Formats: sequence, C-alpha cells, structure tokens
Amino acid sequence: MKLKKRNYKDEYKKYGSGGVAIAKRQALNKYNRDNGTYGNGDGLDAYHKGGKIVGFKKASANRGSKTDSSGDRRARGGKNK
Repeated sequence: MKLKKRNYKDEYKKYGSGGVAIAKRQALNKYNRDNGTYGNGDGLDAYHKGGKIVGFKKASANRGSKTDSSGDRRARGGKNK
C-alpha cells in the first residue's frame, strides 16, 4: 500500500486561517494595542490562561508553554485521577 505524500505547503496555508484562529489573533493584537505593547519592542506578548487573556509574558516563554496550554497537557497524556 502506497501512502499519499503530504503537501506541507497546503497544510501551512490552512493552519491558522480558520475563523477561530483569526478571531483569537485579533483579540490578542487588540489587547496589546490597548495596553501600549504592540510593536514597541519590549518582547512581551499577551497570553491566554483558562480561555481568557490574562496578561503579558515574554514572547519566548509564550511559545509552546507546557503548563498554560491545555492542548499540550492532552498531548503529553497528563495525570489520570
């Protein structure tokens, strides 16, 4: 059985282009602009916790945070209680 070759360019076009992803980016950008941190080079990004925008975090720490993202916990398996 031959597997179909993945089209990474196609996948990248679809990633983040859905309505939910666009709305999330818009909300974060608005929060940054309203608080004066958008494009000022301070290295801070607005971040989510529990589905709400909570505050600011270093951009480098905000990328792929293992504790703040429920998706990451699900992917790792997490603790079963």
